[in-house]
Amino acid sequence: MKSASLTGEGPAISFPVNVTRMPEGGRVVRIAAGPRELRALAQGHGLAEVGSFEAELKVARWKSTGVRVTGRVVADVVQSCVVTLEPVEAHVDAPVDAIFVPPTSRLARPDRDGDAAILIDPDGPDLPEVLESDELDLGAVAEEFFELALDPFPRSPGADLPAPEGGNEVDEKVTPFAKLAQLRKDRGE
Repeated sequence: MKSASLTGEGPAISFPVNVTRMPEGGRVVRIAAGPRELRALAQGHGLAEVGSFEAELKVARWKSTGVRVTGRVVADVVQSCVVTLEPVEAHVDAPVDAIFVPPTSRLARPDRDGDAAILIDPDGPDLPEVLESDELDLGAVAEEFFELALDPFPRSPGADLPAPEGGNEVDEKVTPFAKLAQLRKDRGE
């Protein structure tokens, strides 16, 4: 797993679990970030503040050698509006569903066609991630799904980008089709 905060120092939340000693029905793990982790999450993900961060994850065997992590990440954050830079409060409630397999698994090597291109169905399930050791950091998994659930362009209510000078009218002389027609005309086509 390559989840790390944007600072490059690794995950702000760490909760390693040994996946070789797993109970038959799996194991439920609850993670609640303390003040230090909340500050690290805010700094690592470019947020003004992280007020709370909790995860409830179930880790269980998947097929013969894999591990599946399911659950939810819930957090309250404050981001900066991309227009006004005012604080924008947001609530994160992200489902977690990830599969990890050992490097020796056939599933760790995606199918390839004759040209050695990787065949991926964009609407299909994510490919399993490779589990490099006997430990899986569930904190890093939760942090990765937290990051994916953040609004990349938060806006304050009513905040709009100003219209370009001249309004929203399209100058017909500048459209790509007008330029293409002019090129053809210049070439004598």
